[in-house]
Amino acid sequence: MWVSNLNSTGEWPVTIVNQILKQMPGLAKPQAKFIEVLISTILALRRRVNYRNLSRYCDYSERTLARQFQRQFDWPMFNHLAMRNVLNPGSNLIAAQDATFIPKSGKKTYGLDHFFNSCAGRAECGLEVSTLALVDLSRNSAYTLAATQTAPQQELAKADKEQSRVDFYLAQLRQHRPMLPTSVKYLAADGFYAKQKYVDGVRACQLHLITRLRVDANLRYLYNGPRLKRRGRPKL
Repeated sequence: MWVSNLNSTGEWPVTIVNQILKQMPGLAKPQAKFIEVLISTILALRRRVNYRNLSRYCDYSERTLARQFQRQFDWPMFNHLAMRNVLNPGSNLIAAQDATFIPKSGKKTYGLDHFFNSCAGRAECGLEVSTLALVDLSRNSAYTLAATQTAPQQELAKADKEQSRVDFYLAQLRQHRPMLPTSVKYLAADGFYAKQKYVDGVRACQLHLITRLRVDANLRYLYNGPRLKRRGRPKL
C-alpha cells in the first residue's frame, strides 16, 4: 500500500531511496540493496518491526537481517541527502536537540542506566536516545538528522572522569554540525540543556541557543563599573 502514493516531486519512494544511496560514497551494492528493501518493508509493515516480522514481508531471512544490521551504515549522511529533496531553499530553518527515554528492564542490555523520564517526572532505569533534528518553521515540520544512543555514565567515566552526558550531547552536535545547512543559526533545546558548558559548546559551533531556564535562575548581571566611595558593602 505504501507504493500507492507519490511524493511531492511525483516520484516513487523506492526511486528516491535508490537515488540517495547512489550518492553515498563507499557504499557496497549488497548493502545498498538491503537498505532499499529494508525501508520499503518497514513502510509496508503494520506490526512490530523485528527480524521475524521483517522476514515475512521481504525475501531476507532472520539470520540475514541480523547479519546486515551488524554492519555500519551512515544514517546521518542518508538523512542529510534525503532532506535535500524535501527542503525548500527559502524556508526558515533551525536545529533542535532533545533526548527520548525508552523504558527497559533487565541487566544485559547495553546502555542501561538511570535517565530522566519526562512522562513520569523522575529518573528511571532504561535507555536514552539523543536526537538532532532540523526544523522547518515555514512548514511546521521536523526532520531527524542523527539519533545516537546515550552511553551509560560508567562508560563515560572510563574515558574521562570529568566527562558528563552534556559532553556526550555536545559531541553529537559537533560531529553533525557540518551537515546542517549554513542558514541554520539557532538551536532549540529544553530546560535540561540550560547549562554553561552546553551554551559555550553551542556557541563554539557558531549557533545561538534557544532554551528555557530554571525557575530559580538569576538573570541579574554583575556590576563591574566604577565603585562609589560610600560606607558599607558595595552593591553587586
